[in-house]
Amino acid sequence: MRFVITGAAGMLGQDVAAAAKGAGHDVVTLTRGELDIVDRAAAEATLRDARPDVVVNCAAWTNVDGAESSPADALSVNGTGAGNVARAAAAAGAWTVHVSTDYVFDGTKREPYVESDPIGPVSEYGRSKLAGEHEVADSAPGRHTTVRSSWLFGAGGPCFPATIIRLAGERDELKVVDDQIGCPTFTGHLAQALVELAARESPPVGVLHVAGGGTCSWYEFAREIVAAAGVSCEVQTCSTAEMPRLATRPAYSVLRSERDAPELPDWRRGLAQYMALTRAVSAI
Repeated sequence: MRFVITGAAGMLGQDVAAAAKGAGHDVVTLTRGELDIVDRAAAEATLRDARPDVVVNCAAWTNVDGAESSPADALSVNGTGAGNVARAAAAAGAWTVHVSTDYVFDGTKREPYVESDPIGPVSEYGRSKLAGEHEVADSAPGRHTTVRSSWLFGAGGPCFPATIIRLAGERDELKVVDDQIGCPTFTGHLAQALVELAARESPPVGVLHVAGGGTCSWYEFAREIVAAAGVSCEVQTCSTAEMPRLATRPAYSVLRSERDAPELPDWRRGLAQYMALTRAVSAI
């Protein structure tokens, strides 16, 4: 199959490209410099010329706090841009795989969110990603799979483990919130699932939840990261109220699927792979 990957220079996009190539597919990668998905005409021309079977849209505005101060910019990428990609893919006869987020939920539930649960984003980022889900569904009816995932981390870009390792090397003590619960998801695992879904003879239409196995708080995640890095730094708990951010985060956003979605390995396995990859890179 011929895969086209938008946002291919990003953390997830790099891993999707590697997973698709590893599975023997023909892969075309498009960075933001090669395709700005906000440009509808450019999306249509680029995807028409690429003649894809599948378009995996990894292009996104991912600055959660930045979306609060620049909501129109976030919406143009995550909403309108997502629709542009899906519309252009459908016109080219391709299937769209679109990546969304746990932040479309309000976080008030205390058991895992499934695909049929009511949505209710509490941040501009979450609202922009929900707009993207609607745009994709409207632009490629019957020819799209929207995958909600959560707490992404990977070796190809800035992420929570990278930040924690850097700060732990600079400080004797870190405070991390323990009242936000979710599913850390290694992009290497998610990428393989996205490729597998896209390559199915009949990909599932609509929304699927695909996130790392297991659950934890950001505090628990940080403790595991510091231990894996072998850094001497004490990680202490704090509440969200003690460490306010511009954008509200869901207090609980564990994702599980009630549909035929791939199951990812436990997030600890993802962290182990992340550490192995980053150590290998730093040793070069």
